[in-house]
Formats: sequence, C-alpha cells, structure tokens
Amino acid sequence: MPETALPEVVRRRGRYRRRLRSRIILSFVLLGFCLTTLFAFATNWARMRVENQLVEDVMNRNLDASWQSYMRSGGTDVVAPVQQMRAFLFRPDKLEGLRRDYPEWEGLQDGIHTINGEDAEGKPFSYKVGVRKTPDAWFFIAYDMGQALRGEQQLNRALFLSVIIFSLLSWVLGWWSASRVMRPVSDLASRLRAYRGGAKHPEPLAPRFPDDEVGQLAEALDDYSERLTEVVQRDREFNADVSHELRTPLAVIRGATELLLARPNLDEKVLQRLQRIQRAEQQCSDLIGSLLLLSRNERAQGSSNVARVAEQLLESHRAQLGGKPLELVLEGSRELVVDAPESALSVALGNLIGNAVKYSQEGRVLVRVGANAVEVIDNGPGLSEKDAASLFQRGYRGTHAGHSQGGGIGLSIVSRLCALYGWQVDIRPGKERGVIATLTFAPEQP
Repeated sequence: MPETALPEVVRRRGRYRRRLRSRIILSFVLLGFCLTTLFAFATNWARMRVENQLVEDVMNRNLDASWQSYMRSGGTDVVAPVQQMRAFLFRPDKLEGLRRDYPEWEGLQDGIHTINGEDAEGKPFSYKVGVRKTPDAWFFIAYDMGQALRGEQQLNRALFLSVIIFSLLSWVLGWWSASRVMRPVSDLASRLRAYRGGAKHPEPLAPRFPDDEVGQLAEALDDYSERLTEVVQRDREFNADVSHELRTPLAVIRGATELLLARPNLDEKVLQRLQRIQRAEQQCSDLIGSLLLLSRNERAQGSSNVARVAEQLLESHRAQLGGKPLELVLEGSRELVVDAPESALSVALGNLIGNAVKYSQEGRVLVRVGANAVEVIDNGPGLSEKDAASLFQRGYRGTHAGHSQGGGIGLSIVSRLCALYGWQVDIRPGKERGVIATLTFAPEQP
C-alpha cells in the first residue's frame, strides 16, 4: 500500500470506530428513552383509568343513596350527604332552576358524563355529572375534576422530568459501556497500526487479549498474518530468484552483442540484427527492472531526460517499421528531466509509443515534449467508448487489436508505474482521428 494512502485509511478506521461507539451509546439512549416513555405512558393511562373508575363508583353509590333517602323521606327534598360532591334534586314539573343554572344537564341521559368548558373569566373547568332520572324526581351528582386535573399536570411534569433524567443516565451508561467494549478493539487496532512489517514474524496478538470475541478476532488476525507473511516471504524469494535468473542470461546476451558489434567490417544486415538484439536486450532489462520495482512497490532512484529517452524509443521503432509508410517525429522541449530512472520512463513511454506505432498504418506518430508532460499523437483508427472505459484493465485488448501480438498488460503496467511515481496518464480520441496519449509527470519536490 502506498505511504500516501495510509493516513486516509487511518482516518477511515477512526471514523468507523467512532461510529461503532456512537451506535452503542445511541442504542442505550434509545432503549432508556423508549422504556421510560413507555413506563410514563402506562403510568398515566393506569392513573386515569383507576381515577375515573373510582370517581364513577363513588358517584353511582351516591346516586343510589340519594334515591333511597328520597324514597324513605316520603318524597321530600331531603337527600343523603355526598362525599366531596354536590347533590341536586329537581322535580320534572319544576325545572326552572335547572334550565337557569345548568341548562346543559337537562338533555343528559342516565349515567356518568364529563363536562368540559371555560367559565366567565376564560379559565378552563372540568367536572363529572352523575344523572338518575325517575318519573318523580331527577337526581344529579356533580364532582369537580379541577383538583384531579392539577394533579394530572403535576404527574405529567414529573414523568417528563423522569424521561429526561433516565435518558441522560442511559447516555452515561452507554458511554461507559461503549468505552469498556471498544477499549480492547481500539487496543487491537493500535497494535495492528503499529506493525509496519519490519519484523520477519510479527508478534502474536491473541495472548494479549481475553478469550472472548476480540480474542477470537485476534487469533484470526494472527492466522491471517502468518499466512500473509509466508506469501510475502515466498514473493520476495521469487523476485530475487527471477531477478538473478533473468538478468544473468541478459547480461550474457549484452556482453556477446557488444563483442560482436566491436568487430570491424560487419555485414550491414548482420549489423542491423545485432543492433536489434541489443535494443531488445535493453528493453527486457528495463521491463524486468520496472516489474521488480512494482512487485516490491519501491521507487528506484535516478533522473531521466524525457526527450533523449523518447528519441531512443523512436529510433528503436524506426528499425522495426519494415515497409510501413509511417513517419516517427519528435518535437518540443529538450530540457525536461524527471525524477525517475530511465528504465521506468522507457517502459511507460515505450508502451504508449509502441501502441501508436502498432495501430497506425500510415501517416505519422508525433511525440511532443512539453513543460511537464509528453504527448504521443497517432493517426490510427481511434478510440471506441468500450476501449476508453476498459483501457487500463489488465488483460484487456482493444477492439482494433485484431490478431496482433500482446497480452493486454502494457497499459496496465503504465498505470501501475504512474501510481508508483505519482504520474498521470490520459488517453483520449484525437480531433479528427487517431489517439492522443498524455503522460504528465509529478512536479519536482522543493
């Protein structure tokens, strides 16, 4: 993983950890809030139901007592005393007082009724009325609910305060629990971040954690780390073996070619073939070096003149044109120097020039060196939308590849080299036809 990507990964991990802790705290707060709210609602509902039931039972008993007292008195206006209530008796033939003082009672049927409204001063009132109508007399029992309403308001305020207090307590408990739960996870993440692959075998994590879910995660990470270390070790050994086994025959080819080229009076055809072998050996050496750097994700030190490397690549392709009517042209700045070895630049730029030469059947291929970039412009068949979307995928071969040789990995290697050195590569269709490939280099560090 590139070093520049590590801070972003660390930030994402920290954000996910905070989100997990926040979710735990939020779960506790929601649980406490919902349970307290449900309890408050149930308490208020039970209080109202019990209170109404008790009031109605008392009112019904007082109505019965008033009727019995009326019957025992032989039809006089005497009624039994009423507990915390007011009793009224009206004869059916004398309802003037009822219509004057309590007009809303006249139409009420037998039973218990609730009357709500506002008085002359605009203050709300509420009371219950018990009604018992007989042919001889109408009995009314009135119970003022004002005190009950004030008690209900006080209870509601107490319940609302309880919801807030218990929600705050749930938040404190959730924060404490989340800290306890997340501490081993944070410790595990810190130990993983602290390890940078310096040791051949990383220190096991599982012995440092209890035998719980985090411990099981640590064991799985240890197992994965062990297998990954074996893979990395095999990869390093393979790279070292490949580097040695490939560079040795290339060195032999290079030495033999230099000895043969040093001979005087060589035939022109033999000379051209030897030079072609020499160029092919140099291209193989550059490619092997670049691939080994990519496999180790390391930058090689050095500097390269872009125009000189481009001229060498164009000269190599001129020798392989055969009879193709194609002109290879270099123009632009000769002073652009990039902070990269010639082998890496040769592989990246060589793939772009090689594709331009391969797909252009006539006309010219122009390599233009700018202030901080180089463009490769050809007169080939152009670029389709499908090619533009998949051009840098490993193994992808363009729609115009036909039966040409190649495995479709050239531009993938270019893309990986650009990511390694901080360059940018862009391939777009030309104005009329062909393709324009642009390789933009990273600015020089101060």
